[in-house]
Amino acid sequence: MKDNNQNDNNQNEEVNKQIDNDQNEAINSQNNNNPNEDVNNKNKKKLVDGLVSYISIMAGAFMASFAVACILLPNDAIDYGTAGISILISKLSGSNLALTVFLVFIPFLLAGRVSLGWEFTFKAMLGSLVYTLGLFFLESITLELNTEHFIAVAFGGALLGAGLSLILRNGGCIDGSEILANIIVKHISDKTGRDYSMTYILIAFNACVYTAAFIILDRNAALLSLLVYVVATAIIDHFTDHFEAIKQVTIITKDPDSLVRMIKEELNKTCTMIDSKGAISGENCTLICYINYFELQKMRKIIMKNKGTFSTVSTVDEILR
Repeated sequence: MKDNNQNDNNQNEEVNKQIDNDQNEAINSQNNNNPNEDVNNKNKKKLVDGLVSYISIMAGAFMASFAVACILLPNDAIDYGTAGISILISKLSGSNLALTVFLVFIPFLLAGRVSLGWEFTFKAMLGSLVYTLGLFFLESITLELNTEHFIAVAFGGALLGAGLSLILRNGGCIDGSEILANIIVKHISDKTGRDYSMTYILIAFNACVYTAAFIILDRNAALLSLLVYVVATAIIDHFTDHFEAIKQVTIITKDPDSLVRMIKEELNKTCTMIDSKGAISGENCTLICYINYFELQKMRKIIMKNKGTFSTVSTVDEILR
């Protein structure tokens, strides 16, 4: 009997050991698979975010083309920026509006490729193609709004601003004046080591456009077009938090060296480094960097490549020196 009980105990011990081994193997297998699953999940998220970004740019470009072709032009108003220049050229020469818009934008797009990179260029090209195709197909459609020109133009400006906001928030652009302003500001910043806002350059550029509209068209058309600019920029500022202003990026990290190096290499920007301490995380470093809105997409990618960071973005009204 004792031998039988001892054999049973030995068998039970062997079974328990086997169960423990199986459980440990299962846990190890799960732990080994988790990194792969995390990578796959991150890749899927990047893919979904990318698709949403491109779809948003296309939707915004179509909204902008609808506002210009179906509401603004029939009510004697024009767009601002390089699109406004294109409309004036089209009215003077009788050339096709969509083709003129695209040809005028191309030089600015090529210039933006040098300073803003391939991803921005591709998104801007996509937005521009959808915008010009929208103008081409919608130009013959007139949306009859039984209301005053003033109200129709205000509505068209709001719709235009909403479309441009979608494009800008997703890293695209369909206006060459914004690319030009970014290039000028970047060149000045690289020379002086100081950060500047794009606001004054954009105001000066569009002032020239509306002065030309006042001379070439008439006073009413110029004033209605100015209303478009005021309404559209108000909508854009609301959704992009003043995209033309300087942005302050604050990053809290335990590994500042790689971040500082990547920011310098990819954005040609320097950072202010401050020793800080978290209640839970303990000793860390706080980085402060100033960039413009078009550089924000690159900054997001740099931060995503460095795990364990916490960052915020805020708009700077003025830098005192």
